[in-house]
Amino acid sequence: MAPVFSYIHNLISNDILSLLSIVFFTIFLLYSATKWSKSKNKSPLLPPGPIGLPLVGSLPFLDPELHSYFATLARSYGPIFKIRLGLKLGVVISSPTLAREVLKDHDITFANRDVPIVARTLTYGGTDIVWTPYGPEWRMLRKVCVLKMLSNTTLDSVYVLRRREVRETVGYLYSRSGSPVNFGEQVFLTILNVITSMIWGGTVKGEQQRASLGAEFRQMVAEMTELLGKPNISDFFPGLARFDLQGLDKKMKVLAQTFDRIFDMMIDQGLKMDKEGGKDFLHFLLRFKDEEEALTMLHMKALFMDLIVGGSDTSTNSMEFTMAEILNNPEVMAKIRQELDAVVGRDNIVEESHIQKLPYLNAVMKENLRLHAPIPLLVPHCPSQTCTIGGYSVPKGSRVFFNVWAIHRDPSVWENPLEFKPERFLNSKMDFSGNDLSYFPFGSGRRICAGVAMAERMFVYSLATLLHSFDWKLPQGEKLDLTEKFGIVLKLKNPLVAVPIPRLSDPKLYD
Repeated sequence: MAPVFSYIHNLISNDILSLLSIVFFTIFLLYSATKWSKSKNKSPLLPPGPIGLPLVGSLPFLDPELHSYFATLARSYGPIFKIRLGLKLGVVISSPTLAREVLKDHDITFANRDVPIVARTLTYGGTDIVWTPYGPEWRMLRKVCVLKMLSNTTLDSVYVLRRREVRETVGYLYSRSGSPVNFGEQVFLTILNVITSMIWGGTVKGEQQRASLGAEFRQMVAEMTELLGKPNISDFFPGLARFDLQGLDKKMKVLAQTFDRIFDMMIDQGLKMDKEGGKDFLHFLLRFKDEEEALTMLHMKALFMDLIVGGSDTSTNSMEFTMAEILNNPEVMAKIRQELDAVVGRDNIVEESHIQKLPYLNAVMKENLRLHAPIPLLVPHCPSQTCTIGGYSVPKGSRVFFNVWAIHRDPSVWENPLEFKPERFLNSKMDFSGNDLSYFPFGSGRRICAGVAMAERMFVYSLATLLHSFDWKLPQGEKLDLTEKFGIVLKLKNPLVAVPIPRLSDPKLYD
């Protein structure tokens, strides 16, 4: 009997084991199916990126040269990656394809800004065209800038102001013939005078005043843009904002108050004058304010700040880089001279009407803006809702950077990208419209720079005049230094000092 009982026991045990195996296998299948189903319906993951330290993220590791630091991270993590900055999430875009997804396919979603504290201080609470959130207020400001203040019609009407200031600079440089001059300071003061004369008719006059105020104002604007570009702990830990631990906001307030006093004085003078007779921006805005209640005095002053700080600094830095590249490439200088002599001649002066007849010089400008993007990471965007880009989730409220500096130097997009080669833009359809996301030095989409038309005119006209009127060389014993210095804007680390030598046939052409 024992063998029989043993057989029955084994049979029952085997059946139970089989049954248990089937049950566990079924449970496993159901669990796996549930996990698979959830993964299919799950939101996309965040982009890859460095883990960083608890709480502070990657803040302690931020390189002051952010554009090159981000380019290094992109080589490890790909064309879209995240970077944790304290309690904030940053997302960095480094490819034309992904830039198009953001700035074209999801333009409205990403048309907002995450406004830094120092930017709020500089622009009267972020009431300017750069930092104002996308919406009716921003559209009103855009209309004022693009359709009225900076339209081609308006710019045509104030050409006499640009011409006057450029000719004044030529006269000053002629008086300094053979002597070293700080090229950037002279260009800065020329552009500043053009902008202020367009705003309210005021300029800096006199040789001594020109030299001292050119350096003083440029230093102030340089400090402002440097403060805008510095990582601020208070931005990444909102609860610490009122403590201003690095003192950046305090410094910005001091600088901004200087310009604020000037703005108040000029607006006060404008209000005392006949609004109908004034042709400058101030009088236009005062007239527009009577029709458009939404436009406030703070809006006006914030727009003036955009024009003076943004317009003067970026244009100056770009022209300084361009002149340095030209001096570093004698064959480029020779081609520019040949074109200018053929179009303008040595017994004439450059006019803005010549600009469209100077394709090589225009190509030189574009090549410089490719190699030395004025704002290498653009002004950061901020999505109004969570969005999927490149298969990854970009959360609402994150700070989105576009590494234009890296895209413009990408060897998969550009042949020999580190070479200064203007010929790549000859017979090219690439322009500043932001339609081609492999080249967008002024941004793209709704938040593209409002001053592109003015910057383009001022850049080419001024550069053509300075290269046509003078031969330029470095002071004896000096070496050219093209090292970049990063802020929110890109500039030469060391100022360009050069010697102007008159080259026109008649001294009267320098009057």
